Amino acid sequence: MSAAPAGRDPAEREYPVEEAAKLSEILTDLEVSFTSPQPGAFLIRLEGQHKLVTMTWLIADTHSLHVEAFFCRQPDENHAEFYRFLLERGSRMFGIHFALDQVGDVHLVGRLPLATITSDEIDRLLGCVLSYSDDNFDQALMIGFASSIRREYAWRVKRGESLANLRAFTRLTEPEAHGRT
Repeated sequence: MSAAPAGRDPAEREYPVEEAAKLSEILTDLEVSFTSPQPGAFLIRLEGQHKLVTMTWLIADTHSLHVEAFFCRQPDENHAEFYRFLLERGSRMFGIHFALDQVGDVHLVGRLPLATITSDEIDRLLGCVLSYSDDNFDQALMIGFASSIRREYAWRVKRGESLANLRAFTRLTEPEAHGRT
């Protein structure tokens, strides 16, 4: 993800210079990997265990801080179960929630008052983005992409390719190992 979030044109907006400078300082102090491709817009790289990287935007607007991170593309199958899984998590989430873009891809999004731009709150917010993305990723993929995962597994087995990054999906790829056939 290198461009600004969908529907946002950073060149056509006003941003609070003081808050943007403060946010840059906070991100530097937190030692997170980030770039600032536009004034007031920060693209942060959050590294996880299940979803290896979650690229996250923090954008300081006139009155609020916009947060957005891509979670996954729209599911191939089991749409109702997939969306129910994500919606059920919504009541337990802090500062952000799952949302769909115009093509059905899933993002984590939030909008907070500029007053939240403190080191502790930015750290908490980025921790939430990483936790929600990483903790829910494997299960969401198993629900919405099970057939694709099984095909990928079979293709790799046939070619003798590494199965390392498919280990989280053994319930789908090796059901006999989990007492299912």
